[in-house]
Amino acid sequence: MDFRIETVPPEQRRPKPTDESSLGFGKIYSDHMFTMRWTSNGGWDDPAVKPFANLELSPASLVLHYGQTIFEGLKAYRNRKGTVNLFRAADNAARFNRSAVRLDLPEVDPAIFTGAIEALLELDHEWIPRSHGTSLYVRPTMVATEPYIGLKSTHEALFFVITGPVGAYYPEGFNPVRITVSDRYSRAGPGGLGSAKTAANYAASLKAEKEALARGFTQVLWLDAAERRYVEEVGSMNILFKIAGTVVTPPVGETILAGITKDSVLKLLGQWDVPVEERPITIEEVLDAHADGSLEEVFGAGTAAVISPVGSLDYKGRTLHVANAGTGPFAERLFNELMGIQYGTRPDPFGWIHEVAPAGMGGASVSG
Repeated sequence: MDFRIETVPPEQRRPKPTDESSLGFGKIYSDHMFTMRWTSNGGWDDPAVKPFANLELSPASLVLHYGQTIFEGLKAYRNRKGTVNLFRAADNAARFNRSAVRLDLPEVDPAIFTGAIEALLELDHEWIPRSHGTSLYVRPTMVATEPYIGLKSTHEALFFVITGPVGAYYPEGFNPVRITVSDRYSRAGPGGLGSAKTAANYAASLKAEKEALARGFTQVLWLDAAERRYVEEVGSMNILFKIAGTVVTPPVGETILAGITKDSVLKLLGQWDVPVEERPITIEEVLDAHADGSLEEVFGAGTAAVISPVGSLDYKGRTLHVANAGTGPFAERLFNELMGIQYGTRPDPFGWIHEVAPAGMGGASVSG
């Protein structure tokens, strides 16, 4: 499928950030975006790269009333060869389509999914930051656009991709975060949307996370909706525990997102011959492991933060300090290994990197 290309004239392009140490996350956007429309009668049509602009939607669009929308998140990294690394983009395309099936939205050809990203990188590669630890965040999204006030699946949809330069996801950067365990709210239940990257899945967590931030915590660790005992995941990442030398993590299922970064961690651990158990784990088991000294490290894994060490867990007023409230050596090793693969400074034994070479990019390598 050929893409229609409409570029922003050079004199109309916005100034790029000059201080990459203060990029933050999700606040700055590149000059171009990709759009493609779908109808139930005609399928996908009019794929186009165009100037970044507001969307035009009917106020009766189904997405606005019934939440029929999905999204993905991945990153493009400037490497030392002067080209761009995409990390496991094919896996993001596959997960996007699994979410589409669950939300009864049309699937997108994986070749178009990655082709749209490559087309944006061709035009906006100068937006990719040059400092180590920074990247270009890529956000593919689909929304139901049919104007209809009534509960049904849409006959019209819009797929779009936007990008923007980002730094660390958490204000702490790669430093320990404080997490509180929610025993009041529930994020997802069996048969629900917990395994899909859809807006409603995250909207369910917002109030609890706002309350957690007000109390000085970075994120919320969710328990299962039925018994409020079994650990599930943190709002923006999967969770892993290192207990007596073994890494324990809840299994992927109907209530837990199949994290691509977590899967990468598990594959690395297998290569390193580290024992791993993907199994249900209760908050009581975590408390007991802390009490007997076998809880060595806790860390999250996700696209935004990559690896995020957890320095303390709060549960019902009880605070568990982990790894002396610091960054454990295991989390640090995983962080350095994954970042090295993503930036191309370490070997990629699993074939995770898809290299893109935009025209005219040569020599603009990452620093640090």
